[in-house]
Amino acid sequence: MGLLSEFKKFAMRGNVVDMAVGVVIGGAFGLIVTEIVGKVITPIIGYLQGGVDFKDAAWELPVPEVIDGMKAPMIGYGAVLQAILNFIIVAFVLFLVIKAMNRMVKKEEAAPAPPSEEILLLREIRDALAKRS
Repeated sequence: MGLLSEFKKFAMRGNVVDMAVGVVIGGAFGLIVTEIVGKVITPIIGYLQGGVDFKDAAWELPVPEVIDGMKAPMIGYGAVLQAILNFIIVAFVLFLVIKAMNRMVKKEEAAPAPPSEEILLLREIRDALAKRS
């Protein structure tokens, strides 16, 4: 029974639970960003490029004359370019989202809390001592 209780203690620690919540929310957020990129941003970029789709772009390598009926091997560089473009778009969208979130957090932190009563009393004492000197 010691192993089960030790596992329960490990699994219920704050770090593990926080990490699990972060992974689940991160996965859901990743799906949102992927859909935004795939369904909104990528079509706009494709439209601006005149309908160019990189996925099917490839270089056809020459076939040796010895082999008849062999299809030419293809180097599909288009899929790599599309993946790089998608990565850049996703990274930029995440940058914008995190920047907006940081701006909201800074606004919340920007309002300073009024000084506590103890601080006000200490200031009065400091000022009174400064006048006596």
